Order: sequence, then structure tokens, then C-alpha cells
Amino acid sequence: MKLTPIQKDAMQELANIGAAHAATTLSQMLNSQVDMSVPVVNVVDISRVSDCLGEEFAAMVVFELQGEISHGGYVVFHVSKESALRMTNTMLGMTDMDRPLNEMDQSALLEVGNIMVSAFLDATAELLGIVMLPSPPALSMDMAHAAFESLIAQLTIEVNEVLLFKTELTCEEHKVAGNLIMLPEAETLEKIIALLEGLMAPTS
Repeated sequence: MKLTPIQKDAMQELANIGAAHAATTLSQMLNSQVDMSVPVVNVVDISRVSDCLGEEFAAMVVFELQGEISHGGYVVFHVSKESALRMTNTMLGMTDMDRPLNEMDQSALLEVGNIMVSAFLDATAELLGIVMLPSPPALSMDMAHAAFESLIAQLTIEVNEVLLFKTELTCEEHKVAGNLIMLPEAETLEKIIALLEGLMAPTS
């Protein structure tokens, strides 16, 4: 999975548009201003994912890409346990940070992931002029690398690298850091890049 500097810039702009919409939805859910850092787009070897995400216990809301992209891969919303508790505490009107994630937290995380990823895909798909839909979400709570190994084992194709969208979301009262991660099939990535290059091509 090799991207030219122009392709990487285009993917970063795509991520920026999608993440901005995701940040807006999170702001609405938390009823608080949410600011977003500039998304960083990197191609990362599967074996080094934990280097980027850390080895701490985390929550991951997983979606399969659907729509015009058949079996297109996965989109994952990854958030540390601390950030997950900050989000769910705000949504549920709680303050205790020293507690396990319970069923109410899990339900809230699924809702947050679903709304954020849907907003991300809606915005990026509108730009590309195609339909991209998320499957129903699945929640995994595990060490980041272990969770990714389990997810990758379910893929019908061999994936050696992932396209990592990393964005920090910050609100006034809480600091919430989450990652949007795409595990695309090769054909999916090629289609997205081709569509982006078409958008960037000069018109006669």
C-alpha cells in the first residue's frame, strides 16, 4: 500500500472532511464544544499498529464497509478506556472514572461509534460521489493489538497494512482522544484514490 505525496494529501483532506463531521456529531452528543486536530494519515504495517495505538485496554467499535463498496474492509473507532469513560460519563450524567465499563457504557459507546462513523462515511461518500454505509456496529474491549489480530483473522483477504486516520478530539471540560482506522481491501483503496484523483484533475 504505497501512496504518493499527492495521494496522501488527498486522503488527508478526505479524512479531514469526514472527521470534521464526526467531531460535530460528538459535540452534539456531549452538548459541549469539541475541537479537532488536523487528521494524520499514515500507512502502518499491521505488526506496528500497537505502536501507534498503545497496548492499553481500549474499546473498539467495528464496522464493515458496505454500499457500493462490496466487502470493502472495515472502519474502526478506537478509544482508550479513560476517554471512553469520559464520553459515557458525560452522556450518562456520571463522574466516577474508577469503575469498569458496564452495559450502559457499552450501549453508549456503540451509539457514539455508530453516529460518528456514519457521519464520517456520509461526508466522505458525498465528496466521492458514491454510497458508503456502515454495517451494524460490533463492540470489542481488549488490548489494541489483540483486538486487531482478532479482527484481521476474520478478513477474507490478507491485509498487511492499515490506513490509519488519527484525530484528537478535545472539549472544554474533557479531553477525548480517539482514532478512526480504516482496514481497506486493496480494490477499495484503489477505487477511493481513483475517485480522488478524478476530483483533483483539471477540467477542460
